[in-house]
Amino acid sequence: MKVATTTAPTAQKFMRKGELTRAAILDVALDLSSRDGLEGLTIGLLADKMNMSKSGVFAHFGSREDLQIEVVKLYHEQFEQEVFYPSLKEPRGLPRLESMFERWVKRVTVEIASGCIYISGAFEYDDRPGAVRDELLHMVQAWQGALLRCVQQAVDMGHLRADTDPQQITYEMYGLILALHHDARFIKRPGAIDRAQIGFERLLEVYKNPQSARQAAAQSAKKSA
Repeated sequence: MKVATTTAPTAQKFMRKGELTRAAILDVALDLSSRDGLEGLTIGLLADKMNMSKSGVFAHFGSREDLQIEVVKLYHEQFEQEVFYPSLKEPRGLPRLESMFERWVKRVTVEIASGCIYISGAFEYDDRPGAVRDELLHMVQAWQGALLRCVQQAVDMGHLRADTDPQQITYEMYGLILALHHDARFIKRPGAIDRAQIGFERLLEVYKNPQSARQAAAQSAKKSA
């Protein structure tokens, strides 16, 4: 007696459908987490939004914690695609650093209406140990590390002064973004985006290498002549 088996094309079809469903669940979960926080994300709420059963959602994620971790990973992936990778197309040093901050600000302007997982997650998990906090911390540190390397490259290339402290610039850049998110989202203060950009320009002016700035001005004058 032959046992019926699933053909390869049929198996691939089911796998593809499962991947699409999982991706759709994660998209909705990210939207809910951005609005209500990672701790506000529940399997029941997600199941209602997806018109699925709780068991159907659980079939794609082993636990609520696993779901939260996948949401953090998805957020980080989208952040990299919108901010980090496009900036890598810019020349090393100051052009790349300026691109990173500009794209970062642009992303924050979108998140004013929803929320930032990095920022809200930091408040939710600052004193709550566990796998979600570990994943979130790893992602934030990865982004700060990328900024730090970019600043160091700007120093190495002579765009910034040799005595520049890359950690200080990274710290102040992060501070500008936190202030922007706070004023624009919480206080709803007009002009917060412009203030963040002005703050960044002033920050760079403090650390810029005067000789490099003169060379850039000379090259610009040559082109316009």
